[in-house]
Amino acid sequence: MSKILIVEDEIIIRTALRKLLSRNKYDIVETGSVAEATKQKIDTFDLIISDLRLPGAPGTDLIKLAGEVPVLIMTSYASLRSAVDSMRMGAVDYIAKPFDHDEMIAAVKRALGKAAKSIAGTKKKLPEKDSPIEGMIGSSAIMREVYGKIHKVAPTSATVLILGETGTGKELVATAIHTESPRKEKPIISVNCAAIPETLIEAELFGHEKGAFTGAAANREGLVAAADGGTLFLDEIGELPLEAQARLLRVLQEGEVRPIGSTESRKVDVRLVAATHRDLGKLAREGKFREDLYFRINVVQLRLPPLRERGKDILLLAETFIKRFCTEMMRPALGLTPEAIQAITTYPWPGNIRELENAMQRSVILCDSDVEIDHTHLAIDHELVRVDEGLHQVSPNDTADTPTSTESNDDLSLEDYFQRFVLEHQDHMSETELAKKLGVSRKCLWERRQRLGIPRQKPTQGKKSSAS
Repeated sequence: MSKILIVEDEIIIRTALRKLLSRNKYDIVETGSVAEATKQKIDTFDLIISDLRLPGAPGTDLIKLAGEVPVLIMTSYASLRSAVDSMRMGAVDYIAKPFDHDEMIAAVKRALGKAAKSIAGTKKKLPEKDSPIEGMIGSSAIMREVYGKIHKVAPTSATVLILGETGTGKELVATAIHTESPRKEKPIISVNCAAIPETLIEAELFGHEKGAFTGAAANREGLVAAADGGTLFLDEIGELPLEAQARLLRVLQEGEVRPIGSTESRKVDVRLVAATHRDLGKLAREGKFREDLYFRINVVQLRLPPLRERGKDILLLAETFIKRFCTEMMRPALGLTPEAIQAITTYPWPGNIRELENAMQRSVILCDSDVEIDHTHLAIDHELVRVDEGLHQVSPNDTADTPTSTESNDDLSLEDYFQRFVLEHQDHMSETELAKKLGVSRKCLWERRQRLGIPRQKPTQGKKSSAS
C-alpha cells in the first residue's frame, strides 16, 4: 500500500482528499503546513501531495526537502504559471484546480508510476556519463538514461537498434551515436527504407552494374559502399523487403557488398544503426522479417520514450521551439498563456516531438498577440485535453470582499467543498460570479449542480429590480 502525505491548510479540503485517497487503498498522513510536514519522516512516504500556497513556507519548499520522494503540486488555473515553475524546480507533476475525484486519482497513479520508473532506473545503475547530447533537449530522468546509453555504445562498433514511436527523434540519436564514435570523420549515410520503392531499394543500397536491369545505364555505387568507414543509418528497417534483408545480412556477416548484376564483392567496413517504430520480434515470428537479421541487428537496443512520458521536457521543448520560430520570423519573444501551458502538458502528442514542433511553428504564425500564445493557436485536438478558458484574466481584487471565496481559486475544489461554497454564496452571487470564483465555466457549474442535486436559486427581488 502506497503511503501518501497530504499538505493542505484547508481542513475541509484536506479531509475530503484524505477520504478520497483512503477509499482508493492509500495509506494517508495529513498536515497543514510545510513546517508540520517536516516533523514527519518524509523519506518514508511514496508521494507528497501539497498545495502551492500554504501558511508560512510555500509548497514548493517540499521539493528539496523531500529528496527522492516525488511531490505533486496542487494549484488553481489562475496560478498555473507557478505550477509550471514548480515542475522546473523538480515537482513530479501538478494538478490544476478545480478537478474531480477521477482526475486526482489519475494524477496520483501517474505520479507514483513515474516514481517507480525512476527508482527502477536508479537500481539499474545509470551510466555516470549521462550528460545531454548536443542537439537534444531534455533533462528528465528517462532522457538522462537515453544519454547514458548513447555515451556508452557510441565508442564501440556494436550494431544499435533504436526503437520508438514516429517523431521521437530516432535519426537525431543515430547522428549522436555517429558523432561520438571513432568514425565521426567518415560519413553517416541515412536511408528511410519506407521512402524508397521496393523495386529500387536494393539498387539504392547495394548499387548495380551497367545493364543489370532496365534503366541501369551505368555502374552505380550503392549507399552501403558510400558509408564505408562510417555509419549506415537505416530508418524504418521493418519496411525493408525480404530480398534486401538477405543482402543486408551478408554485409553484416561477411563485411562485403555485391552490386546487382556483378560477380565480384567489395569489402566494406560499415557500422549499422537501425531504427523502427514496429515490433520486429513479432514481425519475425510472423515471417515478415528475417529472424536471423533481427538477431544480428538487435545487439544494443535503445528505446526512445514518447513525448507524453517525458514530463517537464515537454514545456522546455515547446519554449525552445517558440524561441527559435520567433527568431526566424523576426517576431517579439512570445510566452504561453496558462491555458496553453495546460494544453501542452496534458495533450498526449501522438506525433511526439515532430508534432510539437509543428504546433509551435503554427502557433507563432497564427498568434495575433505580441505577448502570449493561447491554446486556441495550437490547433490540436482539444478533446484530448482539459482546458478552462479565461481564468488567467481574473483580477487579484476580484475576491477581496469575500474572505471565504478568496481561497476558492487556490484550494482544492472537491465535491463537498464545491457544494459548501455554492450554498453559502448563491444568494448574493450570480451564476457567472460563482463560476468565476470557483474557476469553472458556467456549463461546468450547471453540470455539477445537477450531479450533486443543488437546485439553482431564483434571483432575489433586489437582483430583478437592478437588472430592469
